[in-house]
Amino acid sequence: MRLKTIAAFSIAAVLSIGGAWISAGLIEDRSSEVVTSKLIDGQHDWTTVTTDGLLVALGGEAPDEATRFRVVSAVGTVVDPDRIVDNMDVKAREKIEAPRFSVEMLRNGEGISLIGLIPPFEEGDGIADQLKDVAEGTGITDLLETANYPVPENWDNALSYAIQALRDLERSKISVMADLIEITAISDSPESKRRIESQLARSAPDGVRLLLNISAPRPVITPFTLRFTLDAEGNAAFDACSADTEASKARIIRAASDAGKIEKPECAIGLGVPSPNWTKAVEVAIAGLKDMGGGSLTFSDADVTMVALDSTSQGTFDRVVGEVDAALPEVFSLHAVLPEKVVVDGTGNDAVVEFVATRSPEGLVQLRGRLPDDGIKKIVGSFARAQFGSDKVYLATRDDEDLPESWPVRVLAALEALGTLESGSAIVQEDYVEIRGLTGDKSASDTISRTLADKLGDAENFEVNVRYDELLDKTLNIPTPEECVSRINTILATSKIVFEPSSSDITEEAGRTIDKIAEIAKQCERVKMEIGGYTDSQGREEMNAALSQQRADSVRAALMARRVLTSNMTSKGYGEEDPIADNDTAEGREANRRIEFKLLTDARAAATDEDETDAPEVETETSSE
Repeated sequence: MRLKTIAAFSIAAVLSIGGAWISAGLIEDRSSEVVTSKLIDGQHDWTTVTTDGLLVALGGEAPDEATRFRVVSAVGTVVDPDRIVDNMDVKAREKIEAPRFSVEMLRNGEGISLIGLIPPFEEGDGIADQLKDVAEGTGITDLLETANYPVPENWDNALSYAIQALRDLERSKISVMADLIEITAISDSPESKRRIESQLARSAPDGVRLLLNISAPRPVITPFTLRFTLDAEGNAAFDACSADTEASKARIIRAASDAGKIEKPECAIGLGVPSPNWTKAVEVAIAGLKDMGGGSLTFSDADVTMVALDSTSQGTFDRVVGEVDAALPEVFSLHAVLPEKVVVDGTGNDAVVEFVATRSPEGLVQLRGRLPDDGIKKIVGSFARAQFGSDKVYLATRDDEDLPESWPVRVLAALEALGTLESGSAIVQEDYVEIRGLTGDKSASDTISRTLADKLGDAENFEVNVRYDELLDKTLNIPTPEECVSRINTILATSKIVFEPSSSDITEEAGRTIDKIAEIAKQCERVKMEIGGYTDSQGREEMNAALSQQRADSVRAALMARRVLTSNMTSKGYGEEDPIADNDTAEGREANRRIEFKLLTDARAAATDEDETDAPEVETETSSE
């Protein structure tokens, strides 16, 4: 009986355990199905579901923390939240890229505006702080924001450059990034535009692209002047040219090209044209000058002066003048001159009645020839001293009371024209004025022609022979010969040209130094320079002399390969001569192994040429240096 009771209890226990196990399995399966269905409906099928009894374990990689929270919340709506085991991972967040720092700076008469995103500055070093003195009296609108990220390469150099540019440009907009600077500005004149562009380009930081948009307003040309010359051989030139539109400019240049051989004709576009028929009048007059066989043509507003060659026949002169006068549009008046043969003495002596002013390249001015009386002499002297400097004028004229009444005006106009030249001469005669010389101003010929046309009046015969020299052009900021050599040697002082041991082969690092030197040398191609090579005192003297010559030659060849004109450069090896440090120390020997650039005077250059011609050939020998 007792055994039966124990067996009954055992069977009951087994049945209970089995029932519980089956119930738990059913619960697990049901929970998995419900949770999985919920996740699929919520588009979270990336999640894995594992059940362990009443517990529901969630796995997988959530794209972000918010999605992970949404999955747990969704599962919590179908099972008890206490039964959820969160085993999900969250996808690693990608590294946040640093923002692109940029600044836009605007300056006008109302002040300065700053907007953009920049790295943080140290206290007191901000952009607005650096521009306080510039904005004095107007103010600065500072809308800059900062972000604490690493400062990109070239950012500091680009920003410093842009701040300086804004200080120099009163009306400008400058956009700055680490690799790009865009500058939009307005200049006062075409000359100012060229100067600004040159200065900005030369001072731009390395590694930063520079975009310039400098505009110059159309100038007011007064008087509206055009001067065209044509010689007997058919060579044509504009001493001055004015047009009111691009189309007008094209028509005038085409008329000049049809009349004679003309090189690189230019015509200024400006305001002040005296008549809508300006272009037609110029075309008619130029064609007439060609028909006459040559001479000069001057337009000063609506006054037209045509001066024939002194070899022109009277019949041809009369015919052409009549035809041109009849063809000119209304408003324009023609004055024609058939001159006597002009004899220019140019000394101010008694041979020809004339006044002569000369200006040397050093700025010294001599005034010779004839003036009406002492009163006019004082006026001319005062004008010249005001124009050229009181200590640079030498007055050596004589009185001539028979001079024409217009003589003082002609002399003062000639001196004003001479003041636009770096050097040259002005010759004044009763029926002729001549201006010759050198200038660094591309518009000097226009200015002189306009001055003479305005001051001398109608029917005047004058000649302008002015040559432009870019070395004299201050707007180009071309360095002087001394500055050329100094700038190159400054580069060499901080970054030597290094060669392979016992060789004239330039190292890759030294090649970058030569790149910098080449940029300066391109601005100094007319300067006579010597490339000197030096060694230390180790090794035989003859061997060192030969090696230093080879290295100097290598530098010259490297510059030539960088498109530098080297015809004015010579190379010379000095060997162990002229040490600049102690050859008994390693540091001293390193300093003595060098390349130097020297300025050659004309005399020294000639001597160098003779040395190269007479020098015996040196046999090349390998050095241990």
